Amino acid sequence: MLQEMGLRVWTPAPPVPSAPTCGPAPTARAHASAGGAAVLAPPAPGPLAAPDHRVEPVRPASAWTLQAPRLLYPQADPALTPPALGAGWLVVAEAFAAGDPLAEGAERLLHAMLQALQLHRHPRVGLCSVSAGAEPGTKAADAALAQYVHAFSPAVVLLMGRSAVQAALGRSDPLGRLRGQALALAGVPAVVTYDAHFLLRNAASKPAAWADLCRARALAGGGGGSAPVP
Repeated sequence: MLQEMGLRVWTPAPPVPSAPTCGPAPTARAHASAGGAAVLAPPAPGPLAAPDHRVEPVRPASAWTLQAPRLLYPQADPALTPPALGAGWLVVAEAFAAGDPLAEGAERLLHAMLQALQLHRHPRVGLCSVSAGAEPGTKAADAALAQYVHAFSPAVVLLMGRSAVQAALGRSDPLGRLRGQALALAGVPAVVTYDAHFLLRNAASKPAAWADLCRARALAGGGGGSAPVP
């Protein structure tokens, strides 16, 4: 599963139901084959991609629409869920737009990232999709998200990308500054990381995203998420 993120990993130990050990892994570059499937290629020498430090104007929370959480893996058996994954996860990410040529690949990468954490074994992983523009009669995104957090009671909230950060936190800080910060939404720990669209275009940032996911897993399991963030 980490291979689908463009990361080479160790050979797994004999099967024992547990969450994966988080740690650094060398990068590999992914490219599309003629059939459109992701194919891994050895990493090419050269400088790493520049971190995402752009600052953009902040859209108010009322300028976003946040969909109610959709369970991603409702068929998962709670009896087989690794305890280290916590009581549940709420993932906030920009909606995959119809007609976006990167949408299909970004959605595959998102699921690969979550499955790398074994979240496909957790029945309480909710996805809130964020889209620009407010729909009539809807709450502001930050108020709606706070309501969803109270109702869903996740162990951690994962904010993926600028749109999620602006809608949830009302902040325009570069993601590179927000990564690793101690944040919370409605009293629940929140972790900021790159979104799948960004990672498709910036494969060199995948190890950093994996570090963020490991930190989120540590927070969900009550470990405090004190691992260093590259």
